Amino acid sequence: MASLVCLSNKTQFVKTVCAIVLKGHWDNLLKPKIGSSLTSTTINQVLLHLSPYGFFLSWSFFKWVETIPSYSHSLQSSWTMIHILTKQKQFKTAQNMLEKIAPKNFLSSPSVLNALVGTQVDPDLNSQVFSWLVIIYANSKMIQDAIQVFEHMMVSGIMPQLHACTVLLNSLVKDRLIDTVWKIYKKMIKIGVIPNIHIFNVLIHACCKSSEVEKAEQLLAEMELKGIFPDLFTYNTLISLYCKKGMNYEALCVQERMERGGICPDIVTYNSLLYGYCREGRMTEALRFFREITGATPNHVTYTTLIDGYCRVNELDEALQMREAMEAKGLYPGVVTYNSILRKLCEEGRIKDANKLLNEMSEKKIEPDNITCNTLVNAYCKIGDMKSALKVRNKMLEGGLKPDQFTYKGLIHGFCKAQEMENAKEVLFDMLDAGFSPSYCTYSWLVDGYCNQDNEEAAIELPNEFVRKGLCVDISVYRALIRRFCRREKVECAQRIFNLMQGRGILGDSVVYTSLAYAYMKAGKTIVASDMLDEMYKRRLMITLKIYRCFNASYASDKGVLGYILGSCD
Repeated sequence: MASLVCLSNKTQFVKTVCAIVLKGHWDNLLKPKIGSSLTSTTINQVLLHLSPYGFFLSWSFFKWVETIPSYSHSLQSSWTMIHILTKQKQFKTAQNMLEKIAPKNFLSSPSVLNALVGTQVDPDLNSQVFSWLVIIYANSKMIQDAIQVFEHMMVSGIMPQLHACTVLLNSLVKDRLIDTVWKIYKKMIKIGVIPNIHIFNVLIHACCKSSEVEKAEQLLAEMELKGIFPDLFTYNTLISLYCKKGMNYEALCVQERMERGGICPDIVTYNSLLYGYCREGRMTEALRFFREITGATPNHVTYTTLIDGYCRVNELDEALQMREAMEAKGLYPGVVTYNSILRKLCEEGRIKDANKLLNEMSEKKIEPDNITCNTLVNAYCKIGDMKSALKVRNKMLEGGLKPDQFTYKGLIHGFCKAQEMENAKEVLFDMLDAGFSPSYCTYSWLVDGYCNQDNEEAAIELPNEFVRKGLCVDISVYRALIRRFCRREKVECAQRIFNLMQGRGILGDSVVYTSLAYAYMKAGKTIVASDMLDEMYKRRLMITLKIYRCFNASYASDKGVLGYILGSCD
């Protein structure tokens, strides 16, 4: 009975506040008796009671409450206001509110989403607001939050809008999360989302990123079955994909098809086709194609593609002439253009000319990027001038650029070639501290460098040094060292690293066991090799096609031994 009276009193209080707002007597709300009773719950109820009178009264009350000292709106009242604004088609205001509360209220967490879903019963409103939330998170590069909201919508039976689906998929493609793209797309189809041209374009773009020609062709066929006609973006993406795969004929067929469909190629189309010719070194055809461009104006990308193409086929003079033609058209080279010419000069060992080009860039206020610096680092490392290579690295840092994995790899390779192993190791630790994972090649250079100094012990000690420095040592480190020692026919060293790995509780994989078995077999220790293969069989470790191809390429001259190893694992 007491609870009913309390409920009745609350309802009466809400009606009183609404009456005051409707009459415009805002000062009465400041009276102690009323003001002290305004809680988050009652404010939310007032907003709902005022909503039938239009959004303006609810919005005015919502903004007035914000003026109360030391009061901030609860998530519940903000969420209610967003829905009221959305229902009254005040979309921009609603979206702005949502953008403000999304990052600070953890709206993507399951517990919060559960609470929010139950506050509104209108499926269309929920669809719109939650779709905006997906878009906000995706555009803010909070991709996991966007996925969580999207998946919660599906669980709750809320249909996402097509625009939200497109934005989410596009964000995943930009982050190269291609597997996730297809998982999300399958879920969309499962709940009844009907894809449009924009979604298909994003999916074909995903195929381009992952170089999946067949899948792109299947999507095109699916579009046509659904009566969705490709647009300029569709065709340009397909042409780009074909050209990247060296399928120039297919790319030209797409161009013809788009023109038959009444879609005129733009400069993006021509640039992709031009790239296809340049990529294959067909510069005569590339130049002819360039001169036949109609209905579009060549841009920076067009000329840079040709310049890069000439550099790749060792025609530097033609590349420089093309740069002059580019400038004559009022198109001035950027850092990408300079990088192509710089790379060629460095490949030819023309370091003085490369430095002149750098001075020219400086005069024209063209800032070098990581590719510029890495090109120079590799060039200096190649001629053993490690002092100059380090100077370039230091200038990178001074210019606000961060060394990437290629910078570190170049320096490690250079120091190893110069037999400066302590410096090489120091750069390796810098690389690990920066969050990059060295590849097999990186560890191979270190092993080779130490072996060339007859200091195998230093290479074997590397994992222990990692541990002492607090760095994570996973199987990839041991695998790389074991593989390289085996390749150099130092199986005893490889075995010691294998023992060290097992002592730390890390089990070998197929590559580790196959490498050791092969090395022992080649050394004439067939019993040990057989034991390795038996252990591999017991652990159900298989030699995959990828491993087979890798070994086939690495040990092409040892077919007999390789055949025995592979046969023993059948």
